[in-house]
Amino acid sequence: MRTHTVRTVVTLAAAAVLSAGMATASAAPAGQPSPSAGHGASHKPVLVDCFWKPQARPDAFILACGDANSRLSSLHWSTWNGRSAVAKGVNFVNDCKPYCAKGTFRSYPVIVRLDRPEPWKKDPKVDHFTRISLVFTGARPEGYDRVMTTLLWD
Repeated sequence: MRTHTVRTVVTLAAAAVLSAGMATASAAPAGQPSPSAGHGASHKPVLVDCFWKPQARPDAFILACGDANSRLSSLHWSTWNGRSAVAKGVNFVNDCKPYCAKGTFRSYPVIVRLDRPEPWKKDPKVDHFTRISLVFTGARPEGYDRVMTTLLWD
């Protein structure tokens, strides 16, 4: 069980690194990018997708850009401000059994929290959320903790 958690964290980290060099997946169509006036201003941070497109309040988001084996869907945002964002939704995760190409996507209800806004390297006038936490409110994928937190790509 612990091996699966480590593998998942490594996979998510690798996907984040890969997405910087080549985008192989994209979040579903989402809200409009947030205009910004620079770090520390009263604007709201954005969420950067696999194609380096800023989004505000997306209804879907791919977590694993390299293979899209973990994605968020049906996101309903209750909060989106200068410090954090919170949504309820569903995390679709490939169980990769017997291997990922033959695996089955399973759905898990989650609460999504974005925080730690910082200037985006691609456009320092735009702040973007740099950390995501998923809270599994019911069942969760094998090897996952009830709360999974990871850094988002820059």
